[in-house]
Amino acid sequence: FLSSPAQCCKAAPLPGYRMSSFSPAALLRNLKPDNFTIALLVTVALASFLPCTGQTAVVFGHITTVAIGALFFLHGAKLSREAVVAGVMHWRLHLLVLASTFILFPLLGLALRPLALTFLTPELYVGILFLCALPSTVQSSIALTAMARGNVPAAICSASASNFIGIFLAPILVGLLVAKGGASKSSVDAVLSIVMQLLLPFLAGQFLRRWIGRWVDRHKATLKYVDQGSILLVVYTAFSEAVSEGLWHTISVETLVALGLFSILLLALVLGLMTFISRRLGFNKEDEIAIVFCGSKKSLASGVPMAKVLFATHSLGMVILPLMLFHQIQLMICAVIAQRYARRDEEREVPATTR
Repeated sequence: FLSSPAQCCKAAPLPGYRMSSFSPAALLRNLKPDNFTIALLVTVALASFLPCTGQTAVVFGHITTVAIGALFFLHGAKLSREAVVAGVMHWRLHLLVLASTFILFPLLGLALRPLALTFLTPELYVGILFLCALPSTVQSSIALTAMARGNVPAAICSASASNFIGIFLAPILVGLLVAKGGASKSSVDAVLSIVMQLLLPFLAGQFLRRWIGRWVDRHKATLKYVDQGSILLVVYTAFSEAVSEGLWHTISVETLVALGLFSILLLALVLGLMTFISRRLGFNKEDEIAIVFCGSKKSLASGVPMAKVLFATHSLGMVILPLMLFHQIQLMICAVIAQRYARRDEEREVPATTR
C-alpha cells in the first residue's frame, strides 16, 4: 500500500479521490449497521436461545483457539514491511494517538468509576476497563480518515502501530486496571499467553509474507471471513457460557441503556479532548483528522481474542458486551463526524488525479 516509509509523513488526498456532497440518504446509509454487525447480533441471539454446553462447548473452545491463531497469522501476512517501518515516522502524531489509546482512555475509565458503578454492574465495569486498555482499530480508522479527507498514510501507520504495541501493552494495562484477584490473569501470565496465542502467529505471518503476501493480498475479500468467523466463534462461545451462568437474568434493559449512554459519554470525551489537543499542538487539519479517528477507536477484532486469553471463561460474556456496544456506537458517531469534516471548504473540490 505504501511505496516508501516517508509517505507516512505526508498529508495528501487519495489518488482519484473527489469531494462529493452528502445527502440525508447517504447519512442514513452510514448509520445503518453493516453485515458484520448484523452477524454479531444474530450470533448473540443464537447463543441466547441455543447455547453450546458440555462437551460441545469444549470442542468449540478448541476450534476457536485455532481460529484466533489463524486470524493473527493473517494479520501478520497482510501487514507490509513498509507500514511497520513507517510507524516510526511522523512521531508527534503517532505519540499523541498512542497516548490517547493507552493513557487517556484508561484514565477516563478510572475517573468515571463512581458514575459507572452507580448504573452498571461490577462485571460490566471490568468490561469497560478492558475496553479502555485495547488498541485502536485499523480498517475503520483508515476508512473514516479517508472519508474525512485526512492524512490516510499517517492513519495507516498509527493504527498499525497501535495494534502491534497493544499485543504487549494491553495485558499489562488490564493487570493494572483490573485489581480484583481472579478477574484476569497476572500481567506476566497474560503477556506470555498473548505471546504464545497471538504474537507468535502474527510474527509467523510476517516472516512468511515474502512468499504468501501476494496470495493474501489477492484473496483479501475471501480471507476477511476468517477474521470475522474467528470473532463470531469467540462471541458465540463466550455468550453461550454467560447465558448458562444467567447473563440475561442479571442484565436488565435499563442496564443496557445505561451502558450505551456511558459508551457515548466516554467516546464524546475522547473525541473532544483529541480535537482540542491536536489543535493546541498546531497539527494541520489532515493530521487532526487522523489523530481524532485513530485515537478514539477500540478494536473489536483484537479485543475479543484478547478477552478470551486474559479472562476467566465465566466472566467473558460480561467483559466483551461493553466492547461490542462501544464498537457499533463509535462507527455510527464517527461516520457522522467524518462527513462533517469532509464538508469543510466544500466550494473547493479536490480534483481527481490520474497516474
